[in-house]
Amino acid sequence: MKKYLFILFFLMQFVNAQELALVKIDGKFGYILKSGNFAIEPKFKVAKNFSNGLAAFEENKKWGFINTKGEIVIPATFDDVKYFDSGICVVAKDKRWFYIDKKGEELKSPDSDKIYDFENGIAFIRKEKKVGLIDAQLKVIVEPNYDVIKSFEGDFARVRNNDMWGIIDKTGKIVVKTEYNEIGDYHKGIVWARSGESFGLIIAGKFKAIDGVDKIWDFSSQDLTYARKDKKIGFIDLKGEWVIEPKYDKVKPFANNMAPVFVDKKWGYINKSGTMIIEPTYDDAEVFSNDGLAPVKNDKWGFIDLTGKLVIPNLYEISAGGMLSIFKNQDKGFVDGLARVKKEKKWGFINKEGNAIGGQWFDNAEPFLK
Repeated sequence: MKKYLFILFFLMQFVNAQELALVKIDGKFGYILKSGNFAIEPKFKVAKNFSNGLAAFEENKKWGFINTKGEIVIPATFDDVKYFDSGICVVAKDKRWFYIDKKGEELKSPDSDKIYDFENGIAFIRKEKKVGLIDAQLKVIVEPNYDVIKSFEGDFARVRNNDMWGIIDKTGKIVVKTEYNEIGDYHKGIVWARSGESFGLIIAGKFKAIDGVDKIWDFSSQDLTYARKDKKIGFIDLKGEWVIEPKYDKVKPFANNMAPVFVDKKWGYINKSGTMIIEPTYDDAEVFSNDGLAPVKNDKWGFIDLTGKLVIPNLYEISAGGMLSIFKNQDKGFVDGLARVKKEKKWGFINKEGNAIGGQWFDNAEPFLK
């Protein structure tokens, strides 16, 4: 009996964990599975993406929420709603913004001049012109002491006071003091910054200037980033050393040990030694996904593999996120085996063989989310 209960519990968890994509067809919104089949048939005039297992829908000019089975779990009584994060959502009713839980019940939160969305368990609070932070238990973790706090990237956020930038963690601990004119996103204890006219890296709390550099981008997952010197761009490592000398007009981040580079008005791909592996023949190119495929453009977008072979023809348009997406910076191209593409004014998802899942195309399609 215990074995069957465990299997039932596992299946329920699997169903609840499934990602669904919001799609629009014939003027109605519904949600599809990665198989292409509908999990929730198109029946909503207006609806939003799933987040935390709930999606907002509009009914009679009011908003409520459904679960992944399409069941109404919070009736449509709100004038406006945002997205759930850590079990909390910002909603509006009778010209007042406040927080609710996943039962639709109002939560008491610390005083703030403005109600902010939660992002990864953290939300801003504001008092007059200063900003602080609260956690998902609605407790103040950083008093409103900063002029600006940017959204957290992982466990770290950029902060500004008196026009100088630093870094804090999710407990409010100062990781980098607010003493830099510009600063990037924290990566493995390293961050780029500008001190006066000098650009460089902050390593072990000390600023290391990189001679001649006038711009540095954020580090990618492969522990390299790009920097500009004498109007040309190359790549540096976590020590601030040049791995690939600055000689390109444009580049994009490394992924799968390959990076797109712009040479003679065309895009190609180099490896981490700087060797050109895929010759510059494309009008545009994006980074390789974990699936080993990259979007490349010649008139329209197609996909190449790591050898440069065109495995999906140039038939599509692509974009990151979507019109209604809460993740505008989502990668273009393939994500977990599927790519969101547009063909002949219709949106859909193709697999690595280039086939549209379910053989279906939609008026609009959003990325898959839980």
